Amino acid sequence: MARYAVRQLGYMALTLLVVSCAVFVLNEFAPGDVARKLLGAYATQEQVEHLTQQLGLDRPVLVRYVEYMGDVLTGNLGQSLTFKVPVAQILLERLSNTLLLAAIAFAVIVPLAVLFGVLAGMREGSFQDHSILIAANFLSSLPEFATGVFLACIFAVWLGWLPGTSPLSPSGNWSIASQLVLPVLVMALYDMGYLIAMIRVSMIGVMRQPFIRTATLKGMKRRDVIVKHALRNALIAPFTAILLQINYLIAGVVVVETVFAYPGFGRLMLQAAMSKDIALVEAGALVAVLIAMTTQLAGDLGYMLLDPRIRIQK
Repeated sequence: MARYAVRQLGYMALTLLVVSCAVFVLNEFAPGDVARKLLGAYATQEQVEHLTQQLGLDRPVLVRYVEYMGDVLTGNLGQSLTFKVPVAQILLERLSNTLLLAAIAFAVIVPLAVLFGVLAGMREGSFQDHSILIAANFLSSLPEFATGVFLACIFAVWLGWLPGTSPLSPSGNWSIASQLVLPVLVMALYDMGYLIAMIRVSMIGVMRQPFIRTATLKGMKRRDVIVKHALRNALIAPFTAILLQINYLIAGVVVVETVFAYPGFGRLMLQAAMSKDIALVEAGALVAVLIAMTTQLAGDLGYMLLDPRIRIQK
């Protein structure tokens, strides 16, 4: 397992290098000019060329990329052209906001998904199973922006119980906790359906195993059969999928953050891409890829610990 982890860390370093190069080149050839975006549509061509020279954007791409990677290795992620602050500062601030949102959503999603997935899988073909499966498929098929707008219309506009936006500021006499309710609810409803379906399938497979029938025939209570024998085995297969939800909850919630004006990582990356903030886009891409690969590695190692039958070929 240790050799596997070391090998995967090497692959992660190589992947980060390739991603950094790809994002840098794509930014170079993307439509729009950085200097023109900063100066506005009414700036003269001379002003644009002068700012381009000041920013060093007239130099070869390879030279700028090598300099950038040298700065990254020393911990310098550059300066954000959009926010006029160091990239590390704005990235850390927005990432911490998204981590707060993701942690709350994860704490809601996983227990409920396990509960309903197990309830559906333990009685395959029953009314309980069909009802949970239909509800899970319905929730996972709803677009996040549609769910967000629908819930905001009900709880913010009609009932007035919750704020319609989540700027994480005490403006409007709304507490920070109340501002987190709608974003967390949208993320939970969207993500929970997928996990419920996976856990249900795994639970059905475990309930068909001979050791479950043996435990039942020996007179063991059904609750004990489910809790002591079926539950742990049913969660082995979905374990990796559960951990991979962390990647979505951190790097994939740009729609939710945009709908509710939440100052998070996903919305920051959208703003950086729209303004062609190269340093910020590059750093954000590296963070997103690092999170994805880390959760994948953690899922693989956890899967190996849960199921000792797995052996990684050296």
